[in-house]
Amino acid sequence: MSHTNGVAAGGWPLRAVTAASEALLVVERFAIGALMALLTGLILVNVVTRYGRIPLYWIDESAIFTTVWLTFIGASAMSRLRLDFSMTLLTEHLPAGATRAMRVVSTLCILGFGLALAAMCWLWMDPLGIASAGFDAREYSGATFNFLYTERTQTLNWPSWVVYLVMPLFALTLMVHSAANLIEDLGLAAPPDRSSIGLHNAEEVA
Repeated sequence: MSHTNGVAAGGWPLRAVTAASEALLVVERFAIGALMALLTGLILVNVVTRYGRIPLYWIDESAIFTTVWLTFIGASAMSRLRLDFSMTLLTEHLPAGATRAMRVVSTLCILGFGLALAAMCWLWMDPLGIASAGFDAREYSGATFNFLYTERTQTLNWPSWVVYLVMPLFALTLMVHSAANLIEDLGLAAPPDRSSIGLHNAEEVA
């Protein structure tokens, strides 16, 4: 089996999954850096304005939402890099074959979680339902008692569903990353070489 850019050149579906995962990882890396910079800026502005006794009431909510998005996107990237938390008390005492099998089971559980979260978000956000209502949030909420599209944030006055979009986005990226990890766990593709972009630990992601 030949290799291209560190990804095993097997069947095109496998290459498509691993390539999509690597592309998402690059986007997530830049998003994490941008969100960290934004969060730092918001905190500094908050400190300065409070010290000057001219506090901006929307800064706190902005920082909270930035942290939420940063957490979900960071968790997605960590899952692909296999830097998420894991319990190794059992696996470190198992034979190599059993350890690989346990890794496959673990990756399948993560993939299952991503699928379950995606299904929950589909039912919750009900894109077909809001579309059938002509994207009229009031008509939709009156018919379904789902008030997602009529709620707004407290201080920024943004539509709440815009903030919540991070959840289906996380579900999608988690499914892609866990599928790529599963392909590698099963030996159908080699782990990509990220030495040129420096992604080996959590600190290098940002």
